[in-house]
Amino acid sequence: MPITVGIDVLQKASEKNYAVGAFNFNNMETLQAILEAASELDAPVIVEASEGAVKYAGASMLFNMVQALASQISIPVVLHLDHGKDFSLIMTALRAGFTSVMIDASSFPFEENIRQTKRIVDIAHAMGVSVEAELGTLKGIEDSVSVDERNATLINPQQAVTFVSETGVDYLAPAVGTSHGAFKYKGESRIDYERLKEVKKLTKMPLVLHGASGVPESIVEKAERFGAQLKGAKGVSDEVLQEAVTCGINKVNTDTDLRIATVAAIREVLANHPQEIDPRKILGPARTAMKEVVKHRIGLLGSTGKA
Repeated sequence: MPITVGIDVLQKASEKNYAVGAFNFNNMETLQAILEAASELDAPVIVEASEGAVKYAGASMLFNMVQALASQISIPVVLHLDHGKDFSLIMTALRAGFTSVMIDASSFPFEENIRQTKRIVDIAHAMGVSVEAELGTLKGIEDSVSVDERNATLINPQQAVTFVSETGVDYLAPAVGTSHGAFKYKGESRIDYERLKEVKKLTKMPLVLHGASGVPESIVEKAERFGAQLKGAKGVSDEVLQEAVTCGINKVNTDTDLRIATVAAIREVLANHPQEIDPRKILGPARTAMKEVVKHRIGLLGSTGKA
């Protein structure tokens, strides 16, 4: 299939109450793992490139890889720019053929976030491309965080209504208690479900969960067994993630899990076969490990068989 526009996939997910897996990639092996897993599960999928990935591999290279692989399978595949903060880089992605972009101006005051987001929405919509934006600050909810601190960082549902109305954005990433990276929580993972449900009720649009990687103990343990240093790594539990989907999340971002699976597989190969110099034999097992992660994540989101 041709690369699909983001809103076409996420609007359906919002109406049918499931979520689509969004997985970061910056090389061939990761992209193959994502698309093979999604195709085997007959699930729509979003492949994401961060600004760092675009700088590393090039927007045109990333687009051409996705186009080549997507044309060989029959599931909807969206190519998304994740956390776009640089205007020129967002434009580079749009010109390269990305079918969804994120403008992340969440670190700015509310009115400036609106201004920057609307600017990108106007440009992208004229090109037939969907836009994601973020409200609030991604910071995991800890037991020691006060109510005032939490309210200052998490999304304000009433502001969300104003933001969506004034920007025309297609889907929204609300800060509801997750954070990026492998060290999200000191205690149990938690999300402000009531806040999430209120945002969904008021905006009636597809919602995105950032900082959603699970950081599975089994993969962390394997990586550490072969030399990785990940003590204290903790992510969003499967149960919390599924409840978030029930409460209105329709796009779930995953990056850290793929990184840890890759590192664990590569470290194992190099530890057991120190003489190995063939990149295919080193990266092949990493691709297999990532594919299993993607399958597990898609299975949690309710998107299997929804292609």
